Amino acid sequence: MTAPRDSDIHLSTVDGHGGPGASTPAAPRLVLSPTRRRTVLDGGWWPRSWDLGAELPGLVLALAERHGRIRHIMLNLHGWDSRIHRMTVGPDVVHLGWFDTLNPAVLVATTGQDVQVDLLVVPPDTAPAAAERAMATAADPANLSRAPGILAALDAPSASAAASPGGKRPEHRFVRVAADTRLPSMRVSPDLGVSGRAPDDDGPSGRADPRG
Repeated sequence: MTAPRDSDIHLSTVDGHGGPGASTPAAPRLVLSPTRRRTVLDGGWWPRSWDLGAELPGLVLALAERHGRIRHIMLNLHGWDSRIHRMTVGPDVVHLGWFDTLNPAVLVATTGQDVQVDLLVVPPDTAPAAAERAMATAADPANLSRAPGILAALDAPSASAAASPGGKRPEHRFVRVAADTRLPSMRVSPDLGVSGRAPDDDGPSGRADPRG
């Protein structure tokens, strides 16, 4: 992956009704926990690339459908090809903060109601079976592993099959966004710039730190 770039790219904009230059992102590869009663993570996200301008709009829309408006996202300073400081999705502006101390395996989103959503970020080049397993683990309300540990365990044999009757993996009910789902057209107009601020009031609050 090349070094993060800062540029003045502006994507074409449409307010949810289609039109010239409409940007309609594909649904993200995302698995969310069915409940907020979890210990570490709220789910897992498997982006198709490290191009945040291409990957983030679909994620924001999917999270907003489940949790309400997303107003702020925290990311690792070195994990992406570009550093977007602000992105407009439909009528809402999403502010992005870049932090050297945030583990690359974690994305933290904050809603308009100050609800924190912690996601595992699975590297784009991860094998499909391993990525599915990682997202399912992150979305499991019973999961006790932090994000770095989930990724580190991908190369280890899965013990879930042996631990369940008949050698089958236990089934969990997750909220999954289908990969072939098309999200509504929306307005995307990111302003790209560098931000190295330290976390303020958007950090983890009163629960296990997903960063490890």
